[in-house]
Amino acid sequence: MTVTPHLFIPGPTTIPDRVRMSMNLPMEDMRNPEFPKFTLPIFEDLKKVFKMKDGRVFIFPSSGTGAWESAITNTLAVGDKVLMSRFGQFSLLWVDMAERMGLNVVLCDEEWGTGVPLEKYADILAKDTAHEIKAVFATHNETATGVSSDIAGVRKALDAAKHPALLFVDGVSSVGSLDMQMGNWGVDCCVSGSQKGFMLPTGLGILAVSQKALDANKTLNGRMNRCFFSFEDMIKTNDLGYFPYTPATQLIRGLRTSLDIMKEEGLENIFARHKRLATGVRAAVDAWGLKLCAKAPVWHSDTVSAIEVPDGIDANNVLKTAFYRYNTSLGTGLNKLNGKVFRIGHLGALDEFMVGGVLFAVEMTLKDVGVPIKLGSGTGAAAEYFSKTATKSAAAPATKAA
Repeated sequence: MTVTPHLFIPGPTTIPDRVRMSMNLPMEDMRNPEFPKFTLPIFEDLKKVFKMKDGRVFIFPSSGTGAWESAITNTLAVGDKVLMSRFGQFSLLWVDMAERMGLNVVLCDEEWGTGVPLEKYADILAKDTAHEIKAVFATHNETATGVSSDIAGVRKALDAAKHPALLFVDGVSSVGSLDMQMGNWGVDCCVSGSQKGFMLPTGLGILAVSQKALDANKTLNGRMNRCFFSFEDMIKTNDLGYFPYTPATQLIRGLRTSLDIMKEEGLENIFARHKRLATGVRAAVDAWGLKLCAKAPVWHSDTVSAIEVPDGIDANNVLKTAFYRYNTSLGTGLNKLNGKVFRIGHLGALDEFMVGGVLFAVEMTLKDVGVPIKLGSGTGAAAEYFSKTATKSAAAPATKAA
């Protein structure tokens, strides 16, 4: 029997049928005179998802890594000093990119399972009275470890030091699933990608840029070389509703539908749904007697849980068993966590039933590989939590007595 594979990695995420069908259309002329009527509202609706007060959003035919590169090359110069922290595979890769591009990185190397070190940031920024640091980088959601960080807290550290540095945020696995308040938090560049909360295939790098960062782009001396990811080229054509090169038109058609779905549900409802579903997953992990990679509840991510396996168990065996026996894909442990954790992605288009399904598969998998858990313990704990927290709108309508 052919069954659709059950995808529970933290991106790419499940694509809703409505989104998938909206991309199933003939290729179109991306320079036709009607195209701006389609594209210009998308730029404006994306700004609402990022909760921007000014600035603009760029859509690149790339992954989030391309948007990272665009943010750096358009606002900073070789040799600029930047403040960064490393506490997982993706914050590690961001540091690697910055160093390879010639930035002078002031690095806070943190324990994996923790996040952005606010006190260290505050101390470093307070001591930088000459304002040599030109940008502060913060990974909002570290996908490798299932850790979320306090971006509002980073802004408070900058404001307390009266520091003018730009604030860059990696929101690849948070935007559209966790609250991102670019305007209120004074974020200058926020990177996301199509394959996470936007519920699309990989292929769009989405970069939201504040007016402060746009101004930095105009006045920067010693700017980095760039071409494909140039702000200037994008602005010239985006203002007219077009792109400086062939855009991924079908993905952008899907993005239109995804934005419509997000508007219909409402951003605050989306954030609450992710919080609730993640809490159900964490209830299951507790019931199994296992631990999260995140070192404390303050770090818990509502989009992905990295779960540590007991001593003597290889997490890669968990992944293989889930895949081959139960047709379920879980996230692997990356870098130093390989073989030590498996990850459950719980972001994008999902509900209680889907979360219950992956917990059922994980529970059987853990039993199969020798983890001494009680079948039904985790799924039962999640079901108990979901039952207690069901909203009236989600509950079945009451039946009237005859």
